[in-house]
Amino acid sequence: MIEGYEEFTESQIKILQRYVTNTSSNIFVLRNLPEVIKGSLFSRYSRSSLGLRSLLLKDFILNEETAFNAIAGAHAGEQAEHELEDQIMAIKKAQNFYDRILDGYGDDSIGELGGAHLAIENVSMIAAKIVEDCRIGGSPLEKSTRYIYFDQKVDGEYLYFREPILMTSAFREPYLNTCNYLFETYSSLIPPLTDLMEKKFPKEHDVSKVAYTAALRAKVLDCLRGLLPASALTNMGMYGNGRFFESLIQKLNGHNLAEMQDVGRKSFQELSKVLPSFIRRGDPAHKYQRSFSQFREQMSNDLKLLADRHTSSIAKMQNAGVRLINYDPESPAKVAAALLFEYCDAGLHELQEYCRTLPEEELNRILDSASNFRESRRHKSPRALEHATFTFEIVADFGIYRDLHRHRILTQERQLLSCDFGYFIPHEILNTDMEKQYREAMNEAKKVYESIAEELPEEAQYVVPMAYNMHWYFHVNLRSLQWLCELRSSPAGHPNYRFIAQELAKQVSKVCPSFERFFKFVDYEGYELGRLGQEIRIIEKRLAKASP
Repeated sequence: MIEGYEEFTESQIKILQRYVTNTSSNIFVLRNLPEVIKGSLFSRYSRSSLGLRSLLLKDFILNEETAFNAIAGAHAGEQAEHELEDQIMAIKKAQNFYDRILDGYGDDSIGELGGAHLAIENVSMIAAKIVEDCRIGGSPLEKSTRYIYFDQKVDGEYLYFREPILMTSAFREPYLNTCNYLFETYSSLIPPLTDLMEKKFPKEHDVSKVAYTAALRAKVLDCLRGLLPASALTNMGMYGNGRFFESLIQKLNGHNLAEMQDVGRKSFQELSKVLPSFIRRGDPAHKYQRSFSQFREQMSNDLKLLADRHTSSIAKMQNAGVRLINYDPESPAKVAAALLFEYCDAGLHELQEYCRTLPEEELNRILDSASNFRESRRHKSPRALEHATFTFEIVADFGIYRDLHRHRILTQERQLLSCDFGYFIPHEILNTDMEKQYREAMNEAKKVYESIAEELPEEAQYVVPMAYNMHWYFHVNLRSLQWLCELRSSPAGHPNYRFIAQELAKQVSKVCPSFERFFKFVDYEGYELGRLGQEIRIIEKRLAKASP
């Protein structure tokens, strides 16, 4: 007996087979177990001499205090409604047991041992970004403005968030009228822009009709998404661990916007059914939640007063674009030293000092070693590149921000959405009959935004169209920036964020020429119908799989 080193009786094996993928190998996966059991099992596992399967049998399956049978219930997908209710009740009854395990270890990382898939539907695009601000430990997916038409109606109404404070204020009618106007303009421009794009980019005879139609739709919707207000409803899927969700809920509970408080409350209610022990500090009545909310409110109020006092005379960025505002000129030597560190026994400080003295040719030889053998952007560079960091501030439209915001390994912050930085208009619309409609909608939204913002600056964000520019910053290391630039400059990407990705790489390469080698898969070309190639590949793969 070598691999699993533990032996089980036939009856034990029969029980375990339902909950583990292998009863004898030293590598196996848990299955058919609720998150509260998996998380508690792993937390106890770290301080037990037993193997996980033995621990599962001894301390959980055969322990009446855990209410294991009631919680584990029937096989996934086979539970009746009353069984699910019984399971939830069993979790509540056994809560003291699970809380005692987690509290006994006194480590917040225990919350990372259980996870859940949370669906967040019919929330505004603003809400989606606030949820996605919490990035570490969570993986979000959001409804795409590129593949889905956003002009659907339900009960005769466009799908956008009716912000409750605005709905009870003097701004109710201007807000509703403006949102409707933006959606109507978006909807009315789809047919003429599609006709224009078909004439400009006719389908070639060897291109699949399905692929061509998908690429054309993406092109049209990329152009028109700027008309959608930030109140437009979207859907999100979020997978996260317990610690992520607890932190997310705590932030949402203390947010100024009523929509975010509602999302926080409902998320807590639903996640409590599967991750109760991991998110209990997100309960509005919990002392940690009350303390955290007080801290955030006091800090925000104080910083707002200080910002009003100190920043009124400081100039703001006027033009759209990317600006590199901070970097370390010695970062090439630091990266080179970090690359060598793993393969020698020298100190990091001494290596950095040594690399600062190297001739440029020899320093570049070390950097080449981390670049020359990469054959695609999916060949991730070593962590040594994280020793170089850069700070950019960007003024670009909200649509671009939505796309770039999802990159998790970086520090970013944004100012409130506004109509103060101008807006983007697609060149495909310029000098056509559509330009007038587009501009009129943008101007009307700006007028209503300004009237609301005087009294309700945060709620006024909901009426801002996605084409309006916003101001944010990125503080990012070279390794993460490499991934972002190479991914977001690919031909299938939206042309606007492709430009930002290209510009980020260009500015780093300009101030640190030795780092240009790390952007070898950044695509600097322009593509009129960039999505077409990828759609053709998708269709070809689908047809190949369908063939006998």
